[in-house]
Amino acid sequence: MAKAFFIDTTVCTACRGCQVACKQWKGLPAEKTVNRGSFQNPEDLSFTTLKLVRMSEAEIENKLHWLFFPDQCRHCIEPPCLEAAGEPKAIYKDKATGAVLYTKVTKELDTESIIESCPYNIPRKGPDGSLSKCDMCIDRVSNGLLPACVKACPTGAMSFGEYKDMRFWAQARLSELKHKYPKAALLNPDKTRVIYLVAFNPNLYWEYAVASEREFDITRAVAMQRLLSPLRGFFSQLG
Repeated sequence: MAKAFFIDTTVCTACRGCQVACKQWKGLPAEKTVNRGSFQNPEDLSFTTLKLVRMSEAEIENKLHWLFFPDQCRHCIEPPCLEAAGEPKAIYKDKATGAVLYTKVTKELDTESIIESCPYNIPRKGPDGSLSKCDMCIDRVSNGLLPACVKACPTGAMSFGEYKDMRFWAQARLSELKHKYPKAALLNPDKTRVIYLVAFNPNLYWEYAVASEREFDITRAVAMQRLLSPLRGFFSQLG
């Protein structure tokens, strides 16, 4: 059955164990960085940084809060990037887990349109022209293991399992926290397989933390792919 993450940011300590575990499991290199006056490191996601703990400071009701947001691909239930690509050899959805997966074939497509189609600003372009992002540790999950980031999390901020179970636990945790954090919310739980729980306005964590209904509307690139898809099938049959 389809899988999902549940990320409870209220118990995230920004240890970055998830971030490091991702790189270690995938053999991805560290990045050269400079001191920018923030503990967030590196500055942003990249072709070789697929998981990033974002950090921001916010004054809420006269109290200073340090907000942490473990950013990654949301593995959308109806992925705009998949629609924008229109090529199953480049971007496809794993039937067993629901993971949205990229291949090197993405370099043969209009990568800018694919990037722009993502309401969470996730895909990153590499030196070879292909795109990369979190792949849900599909190799681990397919063999009954937890994603590396979830396995490494020491506080229980990250959970992984069946989609319906993660939805249930997320809703239960939200109900538990509402008395302490009245503005607590789940971010796009009906649209993604990465369900975040935040205590405050999601825009305080990261500008792309949550997507609006408008941002999930079909982009021109997606619309064009849907329009041309039947024609491709027709011409392929003609040989």
